[in-house]
Amino acid sequence: MVRTMLAAVRSAAVTGIDASEVVVEVDVQHALPSWTLVGLPSSEVRESRERVTAALANSGFVLPPRRVTVNLAPADLPKAGTAYDLPIALALLAATQQLDGRVLSSIIAVGELGLDGHVRTIPGVLPVARHAATSSGTLVVPVGNVNEAMLVTALARGDRLAGAATLVSLVDALRRGTLASGPLARSVVRAAPGVGEAGVDFADVVGQEGAKRAMEVAAAGGHNLSIIGPPGAGKTMLARRLPTILPALSDAEALEVIAVHSVAGLLTPEMALPPPRPFRAPHHTVTTAGLIGGGSDPRPGEVSLAHLGVLFLDELGEHTRHSLEALRQPLEDGTVTITRAARAVTYPARFTLVAAANPCPCGRAGDGTTACTCIAAAVRRYQLRLSGPLSDRIDMHVVVPAVPIARLADGVSAGAEGSSAIRARIEAARARQRERYRELPGVLTNAQAGGRWLARSTPVDADARARLTSVATRLALSARGYHRVLKVARTIADLEGARAVSRAAVDEALQYRARVTE
Repeated sequence: MVRTMLAAVRSAAVTGIDASEVVVEVDVQHALPSWTLVGLPSSEVRESRERVTAALANSGFVLPPRRVTVNLAPADLPKAGTAYDLPIALALLAATQQLDGRVLSSIIAVGELGLDGHVRTIPGVLPVARHAATSSGTLVVPVGNVNEAMLVTALARGDRLAGAATLVSLVDALRRGTLASGPLARSVVRAAPGVGEAGVDFADVVGQEGAKRAMEVAAAGGHNLSIIGPPGAGKTMLARRLPTILPALSDAEALEVIAVHSVAGLLTPEMALPPPRPFRAPHHTVTTAGLIGGGSDPRPGEVSLAHLGVLFLDELGEHTRHSLEALRQPLEDGTVTITRAARAVTYPARFTLVAAANPCPCGRAGDGTTACTCIAAAVRRYQLRLSGPLSDRIDMHVVVPAVPIARLADGVSAGAEGSSAIRARIEAARARQRERYRELPGVLTNAQAGGRWLARSTPVDADARARLTSVATRLALSARGYHRVLKVARTIADLEGARAVSRAAVDEALQYRARVTE
């Protein structure tokens, strides 16, 4: 009769920015030595055999020549990453009677093992921590991931979370019953609200008063924005200052942002809480997979890394048409779903798009100072790189002229309005929107509200409604375009603290709707 020893420990699998329970079962039999790993493992999970066996040997543990079967349950859930090294090693020690298997029933373990037995940091710990907070037991993570896991308040107590530096120290703590013996230190930096890059402020922008007003409206209502102007007009400068006037992330929003960056492996130990609003500016050579997300093991793209922040696409005319058209779903739904043969993964992607472009290939069309060298057909093709359906999803289109040299020579005036003053108005406008949409789940800004709901629910002055209807008919706006103009007008009214949308608000919103065509 073949003698069998069995042990199990809980772990977790990350899908998107969520996690679900995985039970790591290890069966050791007195039979010809072999190692079998089942449960839909990826290639890096299969490689855990080499890491685990080397880590056990170099940590002084004995791995007898036996038949080892490792099962990652449930078997129909794909497993990827290196986080299963630590639970496999612990279950193997229990199955070979080098560790009391009863202590494993009270923990959830994740972590990668180095060949010397050190426990290395892994991506995606925050989703695992959020899952562990709803389960019983102590979450064991690499020491380098402790701060990240502590962002989940329910785990901040020492009896719910433990950090493992090496396999030896973890096993010793489990044997002594001192795994979680006290509060853990939190070394999280508090960030100032609305701060993006150090030293970046709207007061630095010379001129471009119309563009700065458009940025304020876009920030107040969460509206997508395109900026068209010649090289050197300040398009990039304006875009980089947009995060500095956005309100600080709430605690719930901060966890969403950190979860996306955690899954992408972009978190640093010295994280800020709350983190600043994301600002992503991919180069125009970015692939569709890099922009939207993808890969054999789906990873978040730039649209998800910009979640609740700003996605800046400079040189819009140089991006591939295929990549730009792929933006339609995230712009409309606020999520992006990546489908593969084995599974579909959904990432959040609710961002403010700022698209910057030259008016033509040479950049001088309509400049008025330097003659454009492009033929009319080339200008038309360049402008149509942004298709009608995609343009329809951008609420505001702004033309920025070049700033005269004489104006630049004057520099920034002493009374130039800074980001903090603009942000105060935006926070007040967003507070009005939160109150308006308090009964609509997931809706916080005018841009997120359903167009028909807004049309029915927002007061509009009679002459303002007549003006909007007349111009929308003359411009042949689509239903989406009509409602987006109304949303921008509602945001302008919110900035003014007005209950009803006025004729002036509609006129300003309409001027943001037209695109450059010459």
